[in-house]
Amino acid sequence: MSELVATRKRLDSLTGLRWIAAFAVFGFHIHAAGLTSDPALKAVLSALFSAGAAGVPFFFILSGMVLTWSARPGTSPGVFWRRRAARVLPNHVLTWLAVLALLAVSGAAVSAGPALSGLVLLQSWVPVEAYYFGGNTPAWSLSCELAFYAAFPVLLPLLRRVPEGRMGWVAGGLLAGIWAVPLLSQPMGDEVAYWFVWIFPVTRALEFALGIALALLVASGRWRGPGLPVAALVALAAYATVPFVWERWGWVAWTAGPFALLIGAAATSDNLGERVSFLASRPMVWLGEVSFAFYLVHQPVIRVAGRLVGPDRAVPVVLAAVVGMLAVALVLSWALYRYVERPLERRLR
Repeated sequence: MSELVATRKRLDSLTGLRWIAAFAVFGFHIHAAGLTSDPALKAVLSALFSAGAAGVPFFFILSGMVLTWSARPGTSPGVFWRRRAARVLPNHVLTWLAVLALLAVSGAAVSAGPALSGLVLLQSWVPVEAYYFGGNTPAWSLSCELAFYAAFPVLLPLLRRVPEGRMGWVAGGLLAGIWAVPLLSQPMGDEVAYWFVWIFPVTRALEFALGIALALLVASGRWRGPGLPVAALVALAAYATVPFVWERWGWVAWTAGPFALLIGAAATSDNLGERVSFLASRPMVWLGEVSFAFYLVHQPVIRVAGRLVGPDRAVPVVLAAVVGMLAVALVLSWALYRYVERPLERRLR
């Protein structure tokens, strides 16, 4: 990482989009929690959020994009890794310990293997659900991110050696690789295929590398994708049609290309100083800034609140509970961001 990759303009629209992706994951877990048996409400939640897990592929592509965009000249791998640890570990360790405490209080069995592998963020390398979804379930994606960070000082210089005129072909090749992963999973059983396509850090690294290629395309002025409004419509259409495609494609491949278009378009818009969209507004940027903390706390909040609400409540009660879960998760996210994430990151960096 010996050269500056980008012009260093703020990409506030991407920060706003990060919140939308986090909210989609929140909605997915609300839908999966089974808080209601009302057919109409279940149908609405399914239509809005059955594809909400697609926020994770968005995060992985965005991660490669943002890390490349913010790379500074002369930054050694050791410094980069220390800064990423300072960014991720305080929130992760605190939320992981909090979830273990909640499990202990509730009387749930806690196995040492999944607990320890989750704490050190190695759980996604184990093709066993009790491991990769143990404890604070969303932290499995941090296990992938840790692998991406380890590889970044190698991936970035490697991709920077590609001639600028061929970077678009590299991005297309990475996208083709993402589409090939479900095909490679065909001989596998459902459980192993799910891990291979959705969890395995090696296959998920294709999305991260695609984000790196996007950043290099935008920084070089060679991005040729559609504008932000069209890209947003394409991404929304892909999200809405996930339930209608082959399931293994729907997990990642179906939305990866449209999300890449959206991220590239938003980054280009910000970089060119075009008219600020609502994505770059102050409320959206704030929500995006707390979205990492929100991502880690939202499912424990849903689990606890779901038990308090109980099953088969009236629709108004369920809706009020969901709004309350969102509010509590946001307050906890703000507190975690304000008093843990930011101060400890400054100290550890």
